[in-house]
This record gives sequence, C-alpha cells and structure tokens, in this order.
Amino acid sequence: MYGFVVNTITVLIGSGLGLLAGARLDDKYKDIVLKSLGLVTILIGIKMAIKTEEILILVGSLVFGGLIGQWLGIEERLENLGEYLKKRAGSSGKDFVLGFVTASLLFCVGPMTIVGSFEDGLYGRGELIYIKSLMDCFAAMALSAALGAGVIFSAMIILVYQGALTLLARYFQDILSEPVVTEMSAAGGVMMLGIAINLLGLSKIKVGNLLPALVLAASITWIVR
Repeated sequence: MYGFVVNTITVLIGSGLGLLAGARLDDKYKDIVLKSLGLVTILIGIKMAIKTEEILILVGSLVFGGLIGQWLGIEERLENLGEYLKKRAGSSGKDFVLGFVTASLLFCVGPMTIVGSFEDGLYGRGELIYIKSLMDCFAAMALSAALGAGVIFSAMIILVYQGALTLLARYFQDILSEPVVTEMSAAGGVMMLGIAINLLGLSKIKVGNLLPALVLAASITWIVR
C-alpha cells in the first residue's frame, strides 16, 4: 500500500549518490552518462510503443493529447515549478530545471507506475513498484550526476502522483483492463522516446504536453473495447 513511499525514498537516495559522484566528474563524463541513459531510454520506449494493438488509438491519443497539453501549458507549468524550486533551494545549476522536468516525466510515464500503483492500492502487492523503485534509483543516480540537484526534487512528483494513483486505485479498477494498459503503455513508450531525444540533445520535444495522451489512450480503448 505504501510502495510510492519506497519509490520516493529510492529516488532521493539515488539522486543524493549521483550528486556526490557528479561533483567529482568532468563534463565529458557527465555527457557520456547522459547519452547512455538516453540510448537505454530509446530501447525501453520502442519496446513499449510497438506493443500497441490499435495504432489509430495511439496516433489519436498522442495528437489530441498533445493539443490539450499544449493548450494547458503542462510543460511550461513544470518548468515554472522547477524554476520556483531552484530559487527556493538557492541553486545556481544551469541544468536544474531540465533535470527536474526530465526526471519527473521519466519516473511517471511508464506502465510500471500505473499498473504497479494500482496493484499496490487494490491488493497490497508492491512487487512491481519495488522493482520500479530500484530501477528509478539507478536512473536518478545517472541523471543527477549529469544534470544536478533538480533531479532530487522529482521525488516530490513521485510522492504526489504515484501516491494519488495508489490511493484512488479502487475507483479505477474496472477500467484497467489488459487492452487499456497496453495502449497506455504504448503512448508512454512514445513519450519515453521523446525524453530520450531530449537527453541525446537531438531536439527539444515538450514531452510534458503529451501527458494527456495517457488518459485519452485509456479512455478511448475502454470505450471501444
């Protein structure tokens, strides 16, 4: 029931260790750490995205979800929150906001977040969240070593977002069928590809604005099926 607390703690630990390591790394080593994480994220994103069984649902949810997210300015709101936290923390790190936004999205868009939180909330089975927590710990180490202190504040997003999913799981148990999870995972996979492209410095995709695609993918699949 409290897997989200464990996940929050592991991200804090991983971020702390990464900050200690990052203080001793030259920029060229930070860059290779970031690029390595980006490449791994591409692999994970592709594996998730190709599982879609309804390509039109995937395309529609991303397009319309992106339009909704752009209208709501989700990415900008995340960045503004990052700027606020940066000021409150008294940080001068140039990548503080980038680290906060990237880590927050990376730790929250995958299927393990949603399915694991629901299993934990409904049945008290936290195994999936514990596995995710371990993975997030290592990812937080890599990100914080390369991008700095902003990553550690993503733990706050995990606590609120994952905690809400866990506590509200009982109200959504009838919706979370296998097809719904599959299409949500596919949409999350495409979003992870966007995160990877940002990590590799190939472009600047506002992945945060695609977050409504997860809700749309679930809703459309549930209605159709």
